[in-house]
Amino acid sequence: MIPSELNATLGLTMARKEKVHLRGTWIVKDVPRELMHRMKVAAAVQKKTLKQLLFELSETHLEELERKGILPKSK
Repeated sequence: MIPSELNATLGLTMARKEKVHLRGTWIVKDVPRELMHRMKVAAAVQKKTLKQLLFELSETHLEELERKGILPKSK
């Protein structure tokens, strides 16, 4: 591998690692079973993953709070 290819490969690897560090993990306990079931059904009906549905609902709610001036606008 020539040095320019090596640098490009290392840069790509470092970029991937940086993206990984921008994500986090939440573990939520004590979620009512009925809510879990309803969320799973809602995701399935919309042909989305539960993760997609949760992100979408969260973003929509946060945007509404920002619009009302309750939260500062995100960047």
